[in-house]
Amino acid sequence: MKFLDQAKIFIKSGDGGAGACSFRREKYIEFGGPDGGDGGRGGDVVVECVANLNTLIDFRYQQHFKAEGGRHGQGRNKTGGKGHDIVLRVPVGTQILTDDKEEVLADLTTAGQRIVLLKGGDGGFGNAHYKTSTNQAPRRADSGWPGQELWVWLRLKLIADCGLVGLPNAGKSTFLAAVTRARPKIADYPFTTLHPNLGVASVGDEEFIIADIPGLIEGAHEGAGLGDRFLGHVERCRVLLHLIDGTAEDVVHSYRVVRDELRQYGGGLDAKPELVALNKCDALTPEDIEAKMAALATATDAAVLPLSGAAGIGLKTVLFALLERIKESRDLQGAGPLAAAATGGTGKSGSWQPPLDQDDDGDAWPEDFDDEDGDEADDGSPHYVNGVDDAEDDEDEDEDEDGDGDGDGDDKE
Repeated sequence: MKFLDQAKIFIKSGDGGAGACSFRREKYIEFGGPDGGDGGRGGDVVVECVANLNTLIDFRYQQHFKAEGGRHGQGRNKTGGKGHDIVLRVPVGTQILTDDKEEVLADLTTAGQRIVLLKGGDGGFGNAHYKTSTNQAPRRADSGWPGQELWVWLRLKLIADCGLVGLPNAGKSTFLAAVTRARPKIADYPFTTLHPNLGVASVGDEEFIIADIPGLIEGAHEGAGLGDRFLGHVERCRVLLHLIDGTAEDVVHSYRVVRDELRQYGGGLDAKPELVALNKCDALTPEDIEAKMAALATATDAAVLPLSGAAGIGLKTVLFALLERIKESRDLQGAGPLAAAATGGTGKSGSWQPPLDQDDDGDAWPEDFDDEDGDEADDGSPHYVNGVDDAEDDEDEDEDEDGDGDGDGDDKE
C-alpha cells in the first residue's frame, strides 16, 4: 500500500427538499384545505476517525464527496425524508485544513471520534405550514435551503512517542530496525527513506512508538532534498532522538544544520525534549568517540550518548533514556495523543538553489527532490506523494499496480 499523507478533496452537504403545495380534494368531504408537507433535510458530511487506517490513499482515487439531498414534501401532509449522510473515514492523527491551509477545522486524535463537518440544508415549508385563520388557502411552498460546499486539505500527522531526526544516512532506519520489528529500507545512499515509518519499541514491561522520517539537509525548509514536509509527522512526538553520523568530519555542524531546520519549520519542534546520540560508534576509535561527544556536549544542553544501531552498542541505554522522558511528558501533558501545531510547515513552498560556494552539478542530491510537494502540488492533485511522483520506490516493484498503462510502477531516474 502506498503512503499518502496529504490530499485535497471537495465536500458538499445535501440540499434540503422543497415543500409541497397541495390541497385536499376528496369527494363528499365538506372541508378541504392545504395539506402540502415540508421538505426533508439534506444529508450531513461526517468525518470519522478509525483505528485500522494508516494512510490517506483512499482519497487519491476519489476527490469529490457529496451527501444526498432531502426528499420533497408531498400531499396529505407527508414530510420528505432526510438525505443520507456521507461518512469520510480517516486515520488517527488526521488534520482537516481550509483550502488555503491557514486554519485547522478539526484535529482527529482518538479512534471513534466523529464530527459533523458540514450540515445539510433545511427542507422548505409546504403550504400547510402557512395556513392561518385569515389565509385558509395559501399557495406558498418554499424551496429547500442549499447545502454547504468546501474544498479542504486532509493532512495526516502520525501519532508517535519518539521521533527520529537527522541528516541522510545518519542511521535512523538502522536504529528503527534494531529496536523494533519494523523493516524499513536500508541502503548506503541518501534519501533511502522516502516516507515515514513507525515501529513499537519494548523496554522492560513498557512500550512506546518510534517514528522515522526522511533525512533533512541544509535548506530543507526551502525545498532542498525532500523538504521539511515530513516534519509534521513528529509534531505529536513527546521527545526527539537526534542521530548524528559519527563518521562525519564535523559532528557539530551536522547537529546545527538539523536544529536550524527544526527552528525554521516551527510547530514547536525546536522546543521539544531532545536526546542526542552519536551513531556509528563501531566505526570509531575510543579517542574519536570521546572527542566528538565532548564537541557535541559544548553545542547542546541535551544528553549525548554513544550508539551503534548496526552493532547494537548502547541501544538499551538510549531506549531507557527515551522512556524516562516520555513518562515525564505523560505526567505533565497527560497520556492522550498530543495535538499537532496548527499549520506548521503546511504552507511552505519555494525552489531551492545551492549556495554559490557549493558544487551545483546535481550529483549530491537528486534533482527530482527539489520541489517540496511535487510539480502538481498547486492544483490540489494528490498524484504526487511525499514530494515525489507516486512511482514505486522499491527497486523490486517495477510493475504497474493499477493496470492502466501509465507506468506508475517504473523506477525514478
